[in-house]
Amino acid sequence: MKLTSKGRYAVMALADLARFDNISPVSLRDISLRQGISLDYLEQIFSKLRKKEIVQSIRGTQGGYVLNKKAKDIKLTNIFDAVDEKVKTVQCKKESKKGCNGKSTKCLTHNLWDELENHINNFFKEKSLEDLVKENIERRI
Repeated sequence: MKLTSKGRYAVMALADLARFDNISPVSLRDISLRQGISLDYLEQIFSKLRKKEIVQSIRGTQGGYVLNKKAKDIKLTNIFDAVDEKVKTVQCKKESKKGCNGKSTKCLTHNLWDELENHINNFFKEKSLEDLVKENIERRI
């Protein structure tokens, strides 16, 4: 399975934002410091998130970012889509009759990996930012 740092960092940064944005807009610098993610990289990620209307930027001295929706309404799959992240366990396209190995048929285990991909993507469709924040708070108690 391939999930790049871009997808993981986008989820980390938005979970951080969800924890603090009800107080005031959150700066990328603060997220960068708390999560250990490069500020330049966060700027690239948040540019994509802003274009997909997941976050909104607030200008000014007290500016930063806020979520555009409630955390419970932002699913992990929305975040991955916004940063062009695809969760795939096979390299071939589902519609293709050819397999990942370039042969004319799919490998013996293709259906196994395809089924796993469906489970993973369904998990991400169900899991929200609010779930992540609550789980983190519950673990600390």
